Amino acid sequence: MASQLLRPPNPFTKPGFTGDYKGLNQVNRFRVRAKSALRSTRIQSSSFVEIPNQWYNLVADLSVKPPPPLHPKTFQPIKPEDLSHLFPNELIKQESTLERFIDIPEEVLEIYKLWRPTPLIRAKRLEKLLQTPARIYFKYEGGSPAGSHKPNTAVPQAYYNAKEGVKNVVTETGAGQWGSSLAFASSLFGLDCEVWQVANSYNQKPYRRLMMQTWGAKVHPSPSDLTEAGRRILESDPSSPGSLGIAISEAVEVAARNEDTKYCLGSVLNHVLLHQTVIGEECIKQMEAFGETPDVIIGCTGGGSNFAGLSFPFIREKLKGNINPVIRAVEPSACPSLTKGIYAYDFGDTAGLTPLMKMHTLGHDFIPDPIHAGGLRYHGMAPLISHVYEQGFMEAISIPQIECFEGAIKFARTEGIIPAPEPTHAIAATIREALRCKETGEAKVILMAMCGHGHFDLPSYDKYLRGEMVDLSFSEENIRESLSKVPLVV
Repeated sequence: MASQLLRPPNPFTKPGFTGDYKGLNQVNRFRVRAKSALRSTRIQSSSFVEIPNQWYNLVADLSVKPPPPLHPKTFQPIKPEDLSHLFPNELIKQESTLERFIDIPEEVLEIYKLWRPTPLIRAKRLEKLLQTPARIYFKYEGGSPAGSHKPNTAVPQAYYNAKEGVKNVVTETGAGQWGSSLAFASSLFGLDCEVWQVANSYNQKPYRRLMMQTWGAKVHPSPSDLTEAGRRILESDPSSPGSLGIAISEAVEVAARNEDTKYCLGSVLNHVLLHQTVIGEECIKQMEAFGETPDVIIGCTGGGSNFAGLSFPFIREKLKGNINPVIRAVEPSACPSLTKGIYAYDFGDTAGLTPLMKMHTLGHDFIPDPIHAGGLRYHGMAPLISHVYEQGFMEAISIPQIECFEGAIKFARTEGIIPAPEPTHAIAATIREALRCKETGEAKVILMAMCGHGHFDLPSYDKYLRGEMVDLSFSEENIRESLSKVPLVV
C-alpha cells in the first residue's frame, strides 16, 4: 500500500485493465502527444548525446607542427623539467603530446556530469527577428556551476594537481569566469586557491569575486603590492586598470617561489585547449542528430580556449575532407591580437616570467583599454590557434563593443539568455552573417559558440542601456611601443 502511495500512476501501463477501451484510447492519445512534444523539443534543442570520454588533440592531425615554446633565458626549446615548478607532470605531458586522443579520468567525467552534455539550441526566434533564411545554432556552455565553459579545464587541472599532492593553486582571471571555475574545482578536490583578478574587472564585477570567495578562494586585485611584478606596475601607474598579462605575472611569481604551490591557466596553453574539446566533440554528434552540417562556425577569442573547444574537432573533420565550413574567430576591436598583432615569439605575461611562445601578439606589456569583455583583454592569442590561423584553416575579424551589446540585446529578447560580454562578439558576427544571408538568399547553417551567461555582468548592460557605453579602440602608438619590446628570436 505504501509503495502505491509513493509511486504516481504511469499513464503508459495498464495495471488492472478491465476492458475500458475508451480509457485506453485516451492513454494512447496521451502517449502520441508526449512523443510529438519530445520530437518538437529535439528540433529546438539537442543534448541527447553521451559525454565524450576522450579529449581531442588537434596537433596530432596537423602536417605542419606548431613551433615549440622556448626557454625565456636560453631561447632554446623548453624541456619538461623547465615547467615542473609550475605544472603537475600529467599536464606537462599533455602540453606537448602528439597523441590524437587523451582519456578523460573517471573522476573528471563524474564531475562533468553535473552540467554536461550541454545543449545545442536552434535560435529560431532570432532567425525570425532577422528575417534570415539562415539556420542559427548555438552551443550553450552557461549551465555549468560557474556559468561558462571554463570548468571544462578547471576540473581536470584541479584533479591532476590534487592527484600529485599539490596543496595550493594560484591563477589569474579577467572577468572572473576562470577564477570562479578554478575556485569551484579546487573546492571539490580540497585545494587552497588564490586568484589575482584584473583590477578593472575586480571593481566592475564584485559578484564574480564573491563567487570565488564563496567557493573558498582568496582574491586580490591585480596589479597588487603582494608581488614584485605588481609593485613595479603600481610604481609606474598607481591607477593601472591591470591586464591579464600582469595578473599572470603575479600568479606565476607566487607559484615559482613556493614549492607546495602550482600555477593554473584558464586559456592559451595546449592542455587547456585540449580539455575544452569536449564542447566540439559533443557538438559534432548533436549536429548529426539535427541532420545539419555547419557552413560557418563562429566564436569569440581572447586567449582562445572557448573558440578552440568548439572549432578544433570540426577542423579535424575539415582536414579529413568531410566538411568545409568557414571558421571565424571574433575579437574585440580594442584588443585585436589576431587581426592587428604580429606573429612572433613573445612572453605570455607582462613581466617576462613565462616561456616564449610563437603567437599573434600586441606585445607582452600592452595594456588594453578597459572594455567590458574582461575575459578578452589579453595581449596574445593561443599559440595553437595562431598556428592554425597562419596555416589558413580559419579567419578572424574584430568588432567594437557597442555593436556587440546591440546584438546581445537582440539575442536576450528573442532567445531568453543574457550573454556574458565575451560571447556578444560571436553574436554580433553571427548577426552580420545572417543578414548577409538575408541579402543573398543563402540558407547557410551558422554554428555559434555561446560560452557563458552574463548574470554577473549586468552593470555592463546598464551602461549600454543608459547610452553611456563608448567604443574603445587601441592606440597605434601604444602598440608600436609595445611591439618594440617583443624579444628578437632568430
